[in-house]
Amino acid sequence: MNTNKGQLLLLPNLLNKEAHHELFLPKSVDRAVLSLDGLIAENEKEGRAYLKRFGAPFRETPIHLLNKHSQDIATLLKPMQAGEKWGLISDAGLPILADPGYRLVHRARELGILIKTFVGPSSLIFALMLSGLPAQQFAFHGYLPRKPEETIQMLETRSLQEQSTHIFIEVPYRNQKLLETLLHTLSNSTLLCIAWDLTMPTQGVETHLISEWNKRTLPNLHKHPAVFLFNARTD
Repeated sequence: MNTNKGQLLLLPNLLNKEAHHELFLPKSVDRAVLSLDGLIAENEKEGRAYLKRFGAPFRETPIHLLNKHSQDIATLLKPMQAGEKWGLISDAGLPILADPGYRLVHRARELGILIKTFVGPSSLIFALMLSGLPAQQFAFHGYLPRKPEETIQMLETRSLQEQSTHIFIEVPYRNQKLLETLLHTLSNSTLLCIAWDLTMPTQGVETHLISEWNKRTLPNLHKHPAVFLFNARTD
């Protein structure tokens, strides 16, 4: 058991699992993973693959699960309260963003557990940087409702009033339907960006007015991870 004060490390993951992690993650992440007493992940298979990538003892290291079905935060934190060092990962990108890990961090902070974070890729931030849309004010909304037209119209009004950019995601097999809905719902003068397969060889990023999108051949987003962003304009 680690005799130091317990720690929770918020560790970055890759967007493209086929890539070499040295291209996207700093050496500090390698050292951190090799120092872990255990790992918290969304599923065990991905967690063990993550440990193996860094040369950590992936078969012996204990893995606890934290996903949308997890409720017992107290049990997850017990090893850290006993002085151990555990890492938290998300299936893709940075933990906490579009991820249930925020509950773990909130409670860890209340218990005085030391929390550390590391630099790594985020599809949300990468998409915003590549979009060419204003980033002085932006909001991430996660997944939109199954019937999103009313929400889209509300966010477009807000964007026009605030000059803010709005970001959201969808499960990959519903991406194409969401794109079609956006094109039918947003105003012609609104700028829409779609960023898909970020950091992969098939990466694509397109930003156009809705009026221009409706004249173009649409990208095939079916089963491709994508981020959607829009910014409303008056001109």
